[in-house]
Parts: sequence; structure tokens; C-alpha cells
Amino acid sequence: MLTKNNLAGAERPNPRLIAFYLPQYYPIPENDTWWGKGFTEWTNVVKAGPVFAGHYQPHLPADLGFYDLRLAEARAAQCELAREHGIHGFCYYHYWFSGRRLLERPVNEMLASREPDFPFCLCWANESWTRRWDGRNQEILLEQRYAAEDDVAHIRSLIPAFEDARYIRVDGKPLFLVYHSTEMPDSRATTYRWRREAERAGLPGLYLVRVESFEEQLEPQERGFDAGLEFQPFGGAMAAARLHRFKWWQRQKLRTRSAVFNEHSVYSYAELVNAACQLPEPAYPWIRSVCPSWDNTARRKKGGVIFHGSTPDLFEKWVAAIVGRISRQENNPGGSKPILFVNAWNEWAEGNHLEPCQRWGRDYLEAIKRAIS
Repeated sequence: MLTKNNLAGAERPNPRLIAFYLPQYYPIPENDTWWGKGFTEWTNVVKAGPVFAGHYQPHLPADLGFYDLRLAEARAAQCELAREHGIHGFCYYHYWFSGRRLLERPVNEMLASREPDFPFCLCWANESWTRRWDGRNQEILLEQRYAAEDDVAHIRSLIPAFEDARYIRVDGKPLFLVYHSTEMPDSRATTYRWRREAERAGLPGLYLVRVESFEEQLEPQERGFDAGLEFQPFGGAMAAARLHRFKWWQRQKLRTRSAVFNEHSVYSYAELVNAACQLPEPAYPWIRSVCPSWDNTARRKKGGVIFHGSTPDLFEKWVAAIVGRISRQENNPGGSKPILFVNAWNEWAEGNHLEPCQRWGRDYLEAIKRAIS
């Protein structure tokens, strides 16, 4: 079993912790049409409830409250809280659909105002938007399409962000992530166009990372990328953490086991931590990640994924273990400044957040601060 003591003596670098950041905390016309007037991520959060005894739901915010990202004060408070606890920067999800952008206001205003002074990068969330939250996966709300001319237009639109002094870089190159690269029909051609346009704009190139978000560990350089990113909760570790429904429910002495397991998948967070710490590293450049928890039943009445039993102490052990591994890892990008991602800063409807909640307060933030120091 993983303990803090067996990490003693490991050489500890000071990794750059980058937290994924969801911008869906203010209304937009599209969400008004698809989900109802005034919809934001908070709409799902407040409707959540426990599905078995001891199940932690709903996750409700504490220090920052039910914020609105149209307010500069809310964005500044997030960055200050993150900085105080050792978070290096945010990775904002970026939504681009053939020239159409969604949920772009927080980043646009941050770029225009130059505030807050906090490092950032972008991750293209390149999935089509569907009604999967209410079980209708096949109903497409906004389809993701790909074309050569759109590749050029897309990257050109991002040059001002890449040129910003706050933008996170690897070897001097702006760091740009793609969430679901296997959806791209020809990622090598797309990334070639991106790099060419960046160089034409006077940048030294791009550092492109494919997020391993769908269990596929594929050699990134063969697909036009520089590195892969482990996205927790991750496939191999998830399989090891799956709770045996009968034994676990027998220990809980609950009668609702069949209904819950038929509707949702329940995993052990403690087993996820142990399995993730033992994942073999691929031969290619690989960025590690951790997650404080995961439970998306706020979004899904059926088909949810629950990691039960997360605590700040378990999270701290996980972060400390991965920091120790990074110190010995030869293929973590960043050179003298290795990178560690956290999924996520504020995924409240996925029960996955470093931001303080009413149950744990700042305990997860304090845990991560201790683990990296």
C-alpha cells in the first residue's frame, strides 16, 4: 500500500501544477436554447443527491460561492486562491466549431484586460456537443467538423493568446492540448499546419499534447504531437479500481445495490490511487496527472461514474507519489520545470474540483500544497 513514509528521500523537483479549468459558469444563448434559460454548470450541481448511504452528493461550493465568470472579481479570486496553494496555472477548455466559439468570454476578457496575472494555456475540447447528459448521445447539438482551411483559421485566432506573456510554454513554445485527437481525420496534417502558422507569426513553434482521455495510449509523435497526457481517472487504473458489486455492497449492508449498480459504475478512489501510482510509463514523452475525486451523477441520472471514498489524505499521497516519480522520470516534458496536471480546478458537476466545498473546505488545496513542497 502507498504511504507517505516510503516516499522519503526522493529527490523532489518543483513541478509546474496546471489545473484544467471549465468556463461553463455563466449563461450563453446556446445553453439557454438547449438546456433552459439561465443554464450554467451550477444548474446540474444543485440538483444532485446521494444514490446510496455514504455517497457524497451534492458537492456545493464554499469560499468562492456560486460564482459567475462574467465577473472579473470572481476570476481574480480563483487565481489568487490557486496561487496561494501552489497551482502554477490554469488550462482553460477552449471550444471551437469551424470558426464558432463558445464559452470564450472569460479567456477573452482575461486577455484584453491583462488581469489576473496568472499563467494559463488552452485545451481544445474538440468533441461534438450532444445531449448525452440526459441520455440522448445521438442527438447532436453542435457538430465538430474538420477542414484544412479551418485548421489555419483556428490557429491564427489563437496567436494573440500564444503571444501573451502569461501563456505557459515548454522549451519556449506555447503549450496547446487537444482533448480527443483520434477524432481528427488527419492529425499529422493539422498539426503541421498549426506549427507552420505559428512560425509564420514569429513564434518558435508549438508544443502540442494529445490528451489520453479515452484510454488510448498511442505514440504521439507519429500523430503530429510532442507528448501524451495521462488524463485521470485513466483507463488502466480505472479497471483496477472497479468495485466488486456484491462484496462491496455486502460490507455496506445496503439493499439498494442492484439498482445503483445497474444505473451507475462505482469505483474505489483508494484503489484508483494505488493503481495510478503503479502505471508503467510509456517510452514517449508523457505528462502525468492526478484528480481529487470524480462523480458525475450530478450530470447523469443514469450511466454515471462514481469514485467513492476520496479524502484529502489519499489525494495528498497520490500527488506526493507522482511528484516523486516525476523526479526520476526521463520523459516528462518541461526539462528543468516538469509538468503535472490536475483534473480539475472546478468540474463541480463531475464532483471533481480543487475549489473549496462545504464538506472539505480547503483541505484538498492544502493537501496539494504540502505534497509539492
